[in-house]
Amino acid sequence: MLRSIWSHTARAARLAMFIFIGVLLATLVRAEPMRVLAIGDSLMASHAISGRSVAGYLERELGVPVKDRSVLGAHMVYRLPISGAMGLSIPAQFRGEDWDWVVMTGGGNDLWLGCGCGRCDRRMNKLISKDGTRGKIPQLMAKILKSGARVIYVGYLRSPGINTPIEHCKDEGDALEARVADLAARVDGVYYLSLQDLVPSGDRSYFAIDLIHPSKKASARIAARVAALIKPSS
Repeated sequence: MLRSIWSHTARAARLAMFIFIGVLLATLVRAEPMRVLAIGDSLMASHAISGRSVAGYLERELGVPVKDRSVLGAHMVYRLPISGAMGLSIPAQFRGEDWDWVVMTGGGNDLWLGCGCGRCDRRMNKLISKDGTRGKIPQLMAKILKSGARVIYVGYLRSPGINTPIEHCKDEGDALEARVADLAARVDGVYYLSLQDLVPSGDRSYFAIDLIHPSKKASARIAARVAALIKPSS
């Protein structure tokens, strides 16, 4: 009788220990901070020195560190003319480490500087084909997904009611993002974040003095939208 009670007590103690270990491990897993990487061009990189870039504000929104490798002037399609310019290639900014989320921009400089936003069909297809299966953008996204991370492609600002130096690129920008949006709608783990409705008509406060790059205010608003995508999905 005593042996039976002792055996039952021992089994209960072992079960309780296993439950405790399971709860402890689950707590440790939940306690591991989210890993977020930001890559891209000036939309992401503006105001990085002051800590008020998109990535800087995203850190505040999420409460976790955000690694920022974005670079002003970076391209998706890039021939490296000098040693040490790897950061100017957006695909090279992603090095295959273990991330939960990769927030990216890219393609604007390729269209604006690569073909002057005129007769850009060839450059557009190098970025992303009409069916979204080929090009530097889907290639990079596939690499990110293969690593186990999810990817958010952040679109570019629009400037309703404002005549900016890149206003003539609007049609090309719309076409590029339409292709990315279509890809995101079909591929799990890829999210497209449009900024086309972010800037109120005629509101210059969303732009830096050059009317091209985002202001600190715009960077904060963009980060809030990115965070709103990440938080419910994490």
